[in-house]
Amino acid sequence: MNERGQELLPTRQSLLERLKRWDDQESWRDFFDTYSGLLYGTAVRSGLTDVEAQDVVQDTVIAVAKKMGSFTYNPAVDSFKGYLLYLTRKRIALEYRKRGRAGGTAHPETVEWTAKIEDVPDPGGVNLEAIWEEEWKRNLWDSALSRVKEQVALKQFQLFDLYVLKERPALEVAQALGVTVAQVYLAKHRVSALVKKELSQLKAGLE
Repeated sequence: MNERGQELLPTRQSLLERLKRWDDQESWRDFFDTYSGLLYGTAVRSGLTDVEAQDVVQDTVIAVAKKMGSFTYNPAVDSFKGYLLYLTRKRIALEYRKRGRAGGTAHPETVEWTAKIEDVPDPGGVNLEAIWEEEWKRNLWDSALSRVKEQVALKQFQLFDLYVLKERPALEVAQALGVTVAQVYLAKHRVSALVKKELSQLKAGLE
């Protein structure tokens, strides 16, 4: 395992604790890179515009930053995944409320909230919890792929991408990249194992 791979497990296990330090730029960048797509995708699929969704991402990350100093994570009580959904749906609800107010400029911290998912306006009949679950899985998959891409040779990842992700025939992939079919299968085996490991580490302690 290379240095990057060795760093990932302790990073996953300690990320929430390290976020308590405002000046830990690496941890906050890790958090943003991992979860911003989740927050944005959930907001857009709930019916918000691009600008509104960007505001949801920004406000949710700020809310996490403000609360992490006193935040005590207890997986026996709740998951970080559920906590992040709670913060996100509050911001989504705020965007809907701002739509309904002429010139409304209410700040997230001035609004009284409850934890009920039903409080999010739902004009399109969307199920926010179902959207969140789908986006959570997609986001974890994308994050795992991104991390694995840093750990393997470019050609090896290309083999995996063409054969596994794009579902091209093994012989066609081998010919396109000038390798043997056996090398295509080996790339699939190795990269798949790394992706599975990354997914496990990303989920550790957060679900």
